Amino acid sequence: MKKVIAVVGPTASGKTKLAIALANYFDGIIISCDSVAVYKECNIGSAKPTMLEQQQAKHYLIDILDPSESFDVAMCQKLAREIIDKEKLSILCGGTGLYINAILNDYEFLAPKRDETFAKAYSNYSNLELYELLKTKDIKKASELHPNNRKRVLRALEASICGYNLSEYNNKSKPYYDYYIIYLDIERSILYDRINKRVDMMFSSGLLEEAKYLYQNNKLPYAIGYKEFVPYFNNLVSLDSVKEEIKLNTRHLAKRQKTWFKNQMTTHFYDALNEYLLDNVIKDVKLFLEE
Repeated sequence: MKKVIAVVGPTASGKTKLAIALANYFDGIIISCDSVAVYKECNIGSAKPTMLEQQQAKHYLIDILDPSESFDVAMCQKLAREIIDKEKLSILCGGTGLYINAILNDYEFLAPKRDETFAKAYSNYSNLELYELLKTKDIKKASELHPNNRKRVLRALEASICGYNLSEYNNKSKPYYDYYIIYLDIERSILYDRINKRVDMMFSSGLLEEAKYLYQNNKLPYAIGYKEFVPYFNNLVSLDSVKEEIKLNTRHLAKRQKTWFKNQMTTHFYDALNEYLLDNVIKDVKLFLEE
């Protein structure tokens, strides 16, 4: 069974830096596992690796689609596995647990491909109404989702109406690859401070202008760092409110990410601020690769 490394954790934890160091040390490549970094023109809000960082190690699944195109976990799994199977050593990097899980485990997709017209048919439904409808179709899947995560609720609802309950995907915990997951952990107060500062830096770097361009061209992704601008562009909230909402949503996401990796997969936690982090990780990865 082929061996794969995964570097995961919340935003601002140093995933990219560590992944690059490991790729250089072990002569590997990096596969981005992020639902927004795949899109061209979504540079600041996605916090994708900079061009300089991408030059330091070979990166895949970054800037491969136009924001108007769809990208989901099934496509991520397919593309990532094609890369893994041809490369010597692949290092997954990202914080989206569902994507990591689908790549590393024998996660079967039985539901049909997303129908882009489906969302339009339910455009008059509120988030809560959609969620309540999903509960009547697939209550187990509904329990895994937040009512305001409209995109995933719609997808689960679409699948259930087509006769496929997403909660019944097979073999989610059966390994497809032999993997070692590195979670970069940071004490909560320090992490939240880093997240807040990163968001401030994004705004200073032109996040508003990027989001405005995407919005005006119907390309704004429904993702943290972008979706919060919609009320602002409709003159419903202030720009300061948008900034605080992005910070809040990012902090909430960080909390959910840690819980997910702690409970859903075999994960090795490392102190991201430990001065010997790289040495410790290299030592453990060496042992894993030699097994």
